[in-house]
Amino acid sequence: MIRIYVDQVSERLLYVLDFVLRDRGIEYAVTNDRLFFLDSQGVRLNYSEYELPDVINFKPASVLFDEDIRKYEIATEDFEGEECLCFDGTDDPLASIFYLLSRYEEYLIPAVDNHDRFDMTKSLQVRYGWVEKVMCDRWAEAFIRYLSRHANDEIAVFKPPLTMVPTFDIDNAYAFQLKEGVRHWGAMAKDYMKRDRIRLSERRQVMSGARKDPYDTYELIESTSDEGFDVKVFWLLGDYRAYDRNISFRDPRHQRLIRRIAQKATVGIHPSYRSNAYNSFLSEEKQRLEQILGHSVLHSRQHFLKLSIPMTYHRLLKSGIKHDFTMGMADRVGFRAGTSRPFKWFDLEKDCVTELVIHPFAYMDGTLNEYLDFRPEEAMSKISSLYDEVRHFGGEFTFIWHNETIGDYGKWEGWKKVFEFTLSLK
Repeated sequence: MIRIYVDQVSERLLYVLDFVLRDRGIEYAVTNDRLFFLDSQGVRLNYSEYELPDVINFKPASVLFDEDIRKYEIATEDFEGEECLCFDGTDDPLASIFYLLSRYEEYLIPAVDNHDRFDMTKSLQVRYGWVEKVMCDRWAEAFIRYLSRHANDEIAVFKPPLTMVPTFDIDNAYAFQLKEGVRHWGAMAKDYMKRDRIRLSERRQVMSGARKDPYDTYELIESTSDEGFDVKVFWLLGDYRAYDRNISFRDPRHQRLIRRIAQKATVGIHPSYRSNAYNSFLSEEKQRLEQILGHSVLHSRQHFLKLSIPMTYHRLLKSGIKHDFTMGMADRVGFRAGTSRPFKWFDLEKDCVTELVIHPFAYMDGTLNEYLDFRPEEAMSKISSLYDEVRHFGGEFTFIWHNETIGDYGKWEGWKKVFEFTLSLK
């Protein structure tokens, strides 16, 4: 048991202590009763402005005791061998963890990309070269080392076994199948105009039943589940628009496919591109999936990773979502929140912990191929590096693929082996 003295017990402090200590099997108790604290036994930490005798004294930054959202002068200092954040001249690993986990800077920096996603080039992780490191876990272990060293007593840390979580986004269930009427003839006309004879031939073969649709990789998704992986699949059911191009949710064949996959994996909603701008779409799309599945939907990931904090999370909570898998980046690999562990979202505006569990992901297929322009061999090397980081510090190794990217089709030729390589790391 670690006893901790503070002048003020705050929601922010307890949130971080749970992440640092309780999640690692270390019990703690916090008090603002100084006499009780000084009379207690065991490892004692004074986390306040004033020094106390015969205990471990650590001067905190104000971050965990402030109740508003404000800018701090931020620099870095070494702490137990890890580069750590300094707030207004005070280096504090606990405050550093809170700053990254809560995505504090996303409340302060208005910079977004062309899809209204936070511009990670403005982030602290990119500025300091931390984006591919689980900095919150590094700081947590550094803080425990600090306590052990000053208490002259090794504090045992529980490290859960690494869990691998393959996830898939179904943006477009099929390349050619089930696309009938205007969509079919419009696509045919486009192929004719481009003189794309290969695609015209493929379309005819699929529609005649002579060839399997190239996006029909569902047997591979199912077999991944059969191998014992905790597979999550997120289905786009928004109305047809420029960025929302899946087959109609009304098609009974599409519905049967969704129910088939739900027998092997957890199926969640993939809120449409425009759902981030209009409140009603998220609830409507979630209800569509619930009607198809016949049960409540608790999992989600935003289409195009369109995550606007705190607005998106407020909408997810209001709609009944309990687990979100959007925490990551489209243009680079790594750890947007500084950890690979699932954690509850802390709402800075309300200054409280919520019931929404955030599941960070380490990489997305499109990031490797389309944004970074990696060859499959380069992608496997990068994935291995990310996996080693998570394996060392513990957590979930979660990653994103799509049904159309694991079929070795088109620009994804040769990439199925990258997916299989990831699974082999377990």
